[in-house]
Amino acid sequence: MDPWVWAVVLIFLGLGLAVLEVFVPSGGILGFLAACSILGAVVVAFRQGPVAGFAILTAAIIGLPVVLVLALKYWPETPMGKRIMLGAPRTEDVRPDFSRERGLAELVGQIGQAKSKMLPSGAVLIDGRTIDAVSEGVPIEPGERVQVIEVRGNRVVVRPVEDAAPSPTDPNPLARPIDSIVPDPWVEDPPA
Repeated sequence: MDPWVWAVVLIFLGLGLAVLEVFVPSGGILGFLAACSILGAVVVAFRQGPVAGFAILTAAIIGLPVVLVLALKYWPETPMGKRIMLGAPRTEDVRPDFSRERGLAELVGQIGQAKSKMLPSGAVLIDGRTIDAVSEGVPIEPGERVQVIEVRGNRVVVRPVEDAAPSPTDPNPLARPIDSIVPDPWVEDPPA
């Protein structure tokens, strides 16, 4: 048989063994045999002539990375690859109690009553349900009225509610001029 054919057979055998090294756990034995086969193909081709040697060497330099990249691309779909590689988590796996969080988000704006002292966390009673909550940063005494201002994940944030009713003549304090809320500091005698 012609040495050129042996070189081609050895290069294909080496590339095949390199692919098997990716798919079959052999502890490096298949990788060592692949390296020996590719090296043997290059030696046999150079004995044939420099043109054949450089052709096989180029095939090995280009072919080995291409074959390994393709093998690694398809490896996760193999049975062993599926057992070793973790799949992307599903929504149910990441957020198993999503309905509870959705129910908590509906509490924003509702008013309840503190059941325990909140420094900053404690229990709050809203619509007959006891909910763990966190104050906005101020201590809240038991029995004090609170309003849910935000829900972050499963954390309910509350702030105390003042019992003073808003003035019916001034429904929107932001619509009033600033001089009516805060006196002008540049005027010596503010109007009474």
